[in-house]
Amino acid sequence: VQLQACGGGLVQAGGSLRLSCAASGSIFSTNVMGWYRQAPGKQRELVAYITTGGSIVYADSVKDRFTISRDNSKNTMYLQMNDLNTEDTAVYYCNAEIVELVPGSGFPKRNDYWGRGTKVTVSS
Repeated sequence: VQLQACGGGLVQAGGSLRLSCAASGSIFSTNVMGWYRQAPGKQRELVAYITTGGSIVYADSVKDRFTISRDNSKNTMYLQMNDLNTEDTAVYYCNAEIVELVPGSGFPKRNDYWGRGTKVTVSS
């Protein structure tokens, strides 16, 4: 199983970007999916997460500016980021709890996966 995040880039303050995170591989189901970010010199922090049923939690710093969504049929999650500011500059990582079927046994096994990250730079 792999998580592939994309959509980062350089944008001016006030601009928008849309990140995508696609899960691929031997996936039985995808549970909670989330976006995290890590700014230079800071710890990784939660940006937002979304459950399979659509329940959503946002960090206070991104509420009303970012929108998380997912397409369960495609095992893909999105993050629409509007009104970006310089404090949003960071590497953004996607995370997902994925249930796989263990080869040979067919039993389900739940694992936590991280994507490699996509860099977002907001200039003033």
